[in-house]
Amino acid sequence: MMCFSIKKVAFFTLGCKLNFAESSTILRYFIEKNYSLVDFKEIADVYVINSCSVTGNAEKKSRNAISRAKSKNADAVIIFTGCYAQFNQNDLLKLGIDYIIGANDKDKIYEIIDNIEKKTNPFTISTNRNETKRFVPAFSQGGRTRSFLKIQDGCDYFCSYCAIPFARGKNRSATIEEIIPQAQHIADFGIKEIVLTGINIGEFGKNNDENLFELLKEIIKIDRIERFRISSIEPNLLSDEIIKLTADNQKIMPHFHIPLQSGCDEMLRLMNRRYDTDFFKNKIEKIKSFIPNAFIGIDLIVGVNGESDNYFQKTLDFVKSLNISFIHQFQYSERPGTKALNFSPKISPQEKQERADLINEISQKKHFEFLNNNIGKTTDVLFESTKKTNKMFGFTDNYIKTEIDFDEKNVNKIIKVKLIEFSENKQVLKGQTDERVSMER
Repeated sequence: MMCFSIKKVAFFTLGCKLNFAESSTILRYFIEKNYSLVDFKEIADVYVINSCSVTGNAEKKSRNAISRAKSKNADAVIIFTGCYAQFNQNDLLKLGIDYIIGANDKDKIYEIIDNIEKKTNPFTISTNRNETKRFVPAFSQGGRTRSFLKIQDGCDYFCSYCAIPFARGKNRSATIEEIIPQAQHIADFGIKEIVLTGINIGEFGKNNDENLFELLKEIIKIDRIERFRISSIEPNLLSDEIIKLTADNQKIMPHFHIPLQSGCDEMLRLMNRRYDTDFFKNKIEKIKSFIPNAFIGIDLIVGVNGESDNYFQKTLDFVKSLNISFIHQFQYSERPGTKALNFSPKISPQEKQERADLINEISQKKHFEFLNNNIGKTTDVLFESTKKTNKMFGFTDNYIKTEIDFDEKNVNKIIKVKLIEFSENKQVLKGQTDERVSMER
């Protein structure tokens, strides 16, 4: 095959924070090689698509990205990686992709770059799940404010609706000794906040005789990072000692994202979840007893095969009873190879949408109440560089999006702000700064 000359490279990433961390790591390699990075909407010599397979809609977006790349430059080399590449390679063989790289082999892209070729047939690099034992480090560096640091990969849970264990492989993680230098390197870029991320981060360290609590105790010792957030963590893996450490240490943000998935015990058993509603509610109450002002978001899947009207009503009643701040709801999408394919009844798309709308109503009320309870309080906000209609935005420690008048000197600074009122869209609070109590760290 004829050797291919690269000048411009474009990236497109779908899915979770982990995917974005991994894309950012690959992107840095291209920068080091002095390639020109362009927007995915522009003409490029190489298009890298980091895909997602968590739902059918995510897969559709991944395929659409291939079409968009080819429409921009039919002669471009297309590298397709991520969970879709690992899980559904047969779907991709007919789509004119040059390289298909399995989810755990994204770092192999580095080996391809210098001798990249336009292929007649796809060149496939993949790893069987049972052979996936490597942990590939990654962190994002898309902005000055926040970085997603990968600490764990894979999952051994095999929930009945989820195909991610087939795509991402077995649970594995870096060691604490390996992670600390990465966090220090992130600090070298002037980044103030690190979000610890993975597929099932509560399982961190299991393969190394370590655990997440031990990592948190060590990582908060890094002087130049002001904030750490824990990304989504299973309720059965969120230990009381982690909650208490969060309450006692100002560096760990009082912000929890906990997957519930269903508020019905019968559905939780069908889903192969590892807790019941009593356990989940007690966990929420435990957090609030230690940290009354904590932000607690939950995940919920509606319309899973087997979710009868009665089961869904139990979910509605349960989530209404929870002292939470937000609900991230998903409409169920059948995933090949999962046990839920055989459950009944099957829920129509119209019914899924109706159920999603009801959950969103509850979420909006919960979020409004949480924001309203914070009006009048003075708190620290880490401001980002985004400027919109002469406003700038940032997040409080407990994850309230806050706006103030734009001021360049406040970018990537932690500032004392009084939360005074709702913005026009009711999703953001307006803040008032006082220069005398500014904390420019």
